[in-house]
Amino acid sequence: MELFHITQPTATKVPIILSVPHAGTYFPEEIATRLHSDKVQNPDDTDWYIDKLYDFAPSLGITVIKANYSRWVIDLNRDPESKPLYTDGRVITGLVPLTNFNGEPLYQSGEPDEHEIAERVHKYYIEYHEQIEKLLEQTKTEFGKALLFDAHSIRKVVPGIQEEAFPDLILGDNDGKSASEEIINTAWEALQNDRFKAEHNHPFKGGQITRSFGKPESNIHALQLEMAKTNYMDASETKYDEQNAAQIRQILKTVFEQLIKTLQA
Repeated sequence: MELFHITQPTATKVPIILSVPHAGTYFPEEIATRLHSDKVQNPDDTDWYIDKLYDFAPSLGITVIKANYSRWVIDLNRDPESKPLYTDGRVITGLVPLTNFNGEPLYQSGEPDEHEIAERVHKYYIEYHEQIEKLLEQTKTEFGKALLFDAHSIRKVVPGIQEEAFPDLILGDNDGKSASEEIINTAWEALQNDRFKAEHNHPFKGGQITRSFGKPESNIHALQLEMAKTNYMDASETKYDEQNAAQIRQILKTVFEQLIKTLQA
């Protein structure tokens, strides 16, 4: 199994890289046998079908990189030294998660120790981040600038993080540090819609990918978009819903179209 898959643009290339780090579901056998079988069969913290939701991106000139391994093998959007992203009391799954978002244990035996975690960083984590860096540098060389757009989704309600339902859309830019004001404003304005409730940097402001790659002072920008799975899945949040997804896809297309205009200005 490849660690990741890159989809090249099918239209004239634009300076945007779309990262999909949490849609993968693959578990190496030596890890799968130690997890609870129901967790392997249904890794519920997966960003289900988010790659399908954004499958129009190459037709806009956007390059897509998607990780194939489950985030429960290693979470590509966590600090490599396991420093917590938030300190407000929510459940925070680690670099190599031992529980899901609601605190339920993943392993029935053989939880990974520090040595194994370091091995997984070397084997699964570093290459994905190095590939993003390579894509961004290539894009900056070609265009003078680059934007990394990190795409995520989450169940509408996750009590382990907060009791109340999440907004439909949450734009994260590390409190304005990961992208220029112009790019942030462009994305935020494009997300405004009567049907979907959007929030900015709350309750998510971008994970490790957004925070580490966003260097607007060097013309490399990064945004994260978290969204409720109810935007594009059925009521059970287990199946992709084409009719439901069509509405949010149109908004996402508008976001990218406006970002492309801003980047090309």
